[in-house]
Amino acid sequence: MSLHVLTVVVAVLYLSPVTLTRAGDRTEGTPGPSYVAAVYEHRVILNPEPHVPLSRAAALEHMMRNLKVYEEQAARAAEQGAQIIVFPEDGIHGFNFSRLSISGYLETIPDPLTEDWNPCTQPDRHNHTEVLQSLSCMARRHQLYLVANMPDLQPCPLTSHPHLDPSQTPCPPDGRWQFNTDVVFRSDGSLAARYHKQNLYFEKEFDTPPRLEVVTFDTPFAGRFGVFTCFDILFHDPTVRLLEKGIRQMIFPTAWMNLLPLLTAVQIQRAVSLGANVTLLAANLRHDSKAMTGSGIFTPSTSIYHHAFHHPGGPEEGKLLVLRIPVLDSDWLATQKQAKRQEEKGGKGEEKEQIGEEGEAKGQGETGGEGDGEPLSASLPTRSPNPSPSPSPSHFISSMMCDPFSFVLLHGSEGQLTVCDGPLCCHLQYRRSPQGGNTELYALGAFAGNHTADGHFALQVCALVRCSGSEVSSCGKGVEEAESRVNFRLEGKFGTRYVYPSLLGSSMVVDKPDRIEKTTDGRVTMEHSGMSVGLVTACLYGRVYDQD
Repeated sequence: MSLHVLTVVVAVLYLSPVTLTRAGDRTEGTPGPSYVAAVYEHRVILNPEPHVPLSRAAALEHMMRNLKVYEEQAARAAEQGAQIIVFPEDGIHGFNFSRLSISGYLETIPDPLTEDWNPCTQPDRHNHTEVLQSLSCMARRHQLYLVANMPDLQPCPLTSHPHLDPSQTPCPPDGRWQFNTDVVFRSDGSLAARYHKQNLYFEKEFDTPPRLEVVTFDTPFAGRFGVFTCFDILFHDPTVRLLEKGIRQMIFPTAWMNLLPLLTAVQIQRAVSLGANVTLLAANLRHDSKAMTGSGIFTPSTSIYHHAFHHPGGPEEGKLLVLRIPVLDSDWLATQKQAKRQEEKGGKGEEKEQIGEEGEAKGQGETGGEGDGEPLSASLPTRSPNPSPSPSPSHFISSMMCDPFSFVLLHGSEGQLTVCDGPLCCHLQYRRSPQGGNTELYALGAFAGNHTADGHFALQVCALVRCSGSEVSSCGKGVEEAESRVNFRLEGKFGTRYVYPSLLGSSMVVDKPDRIEKTTDGRVTMEHSGMSVGLVTACLYGRVYDQD
């Protein structure tokens, strides 16, 4: 992801000289078939002059410095039993290149759908593929599936897509395609998948692929995975296309800049995992000056994640996360179950895999497991049967994430509120417990419309947020700390079935809501009580893809 510096958020992200690594939505082990996944948040070594073209030799020297770190982390992951490891977007080469200056970094990556190739054992088949060879041998040496991101050069017209209509996909002026690309290697080093990023984010060095790619790959330990990159997570293609194909295990290399109060890295990662009911293996860069941090392994039932806080003068370090998680590929599970039945019928015994505890979520303070906490009915005021959709007299407009949200303030320790924006009405029941006599201001916001800053997409959002100050104009501004514990029920009736719930606590704690309910008429409800830290944001983030 090339960097277009956003001024909306960065200052609030550098408050504390600590790192946060939290594990566990639930405290019990992982039942049923499982596997061990790893993601690495990489402190990328950058080219200090990315706009100056380098020779191939100089570019390789730079990339090998990052690949040396990858090698160390792959070895560490393998020692902990990892069967798959994911590295971040831009982690090998960096970012902020021009189309010309990235030339020395490019390698032509063959399409594994049309060619079987193991770069480690067949290094002479293709020229100038040193990075591919390094990654391939890394996967082979440590006997794990490996996902990395690198720049790809393809001839134009694309020989690997013979069905493209040349009249609809003209070549770039320099006569070649340059793609932001994820590569997947099997544990024997063979190239399993190649994905060209669809939704670029200010990446002038790369082209949008002329044909949408919906890429999956199969593993022997967990079945099928889908692949998408960074900004793709906010769009229908390819993310929803993968969901429509029944893919429930997603690989997500990213170079994500944290955007409070709605789109921090671990917040959107958790939201998509819950809202789409999928596993998400998310690997981000660590780069403090760009507010880049936040990686995790998320399933609908468990998680481990990491968010680093900048400390002036302190080291910026990477972070390896390893977790045993359940297999979610239903076809693979059915096949395994059938094979086990056949084995038992054949009298071969009932030997059962023993699932180790290494990397399992241990529930280190994170709440949100199903059935945890006080019953919500006991902690909230009774809701009126027909809440009025009329905005409260304290209704006001304030900008949040560059969008004009309609807000209403929370008053007192408990109550019910409704705020509307166009067709969307958001309802809130709440009971809050300020800590230490603080006077933190909270507001309920609604937005239904087109987001047009740094991307164009249609939204319907209900959000309960802590305001950054004591004035209404501060509502919607980024804030990272909060003291008030808030029990709540947040509800909206959405014009889309794609609604992603998130719950962000003080110091970037990502809680799992006690209950999320979706009905066929578009109503989405999120409930939570008993937070261990103050509430920063509770959000129902709806994407109206057909209005983009």
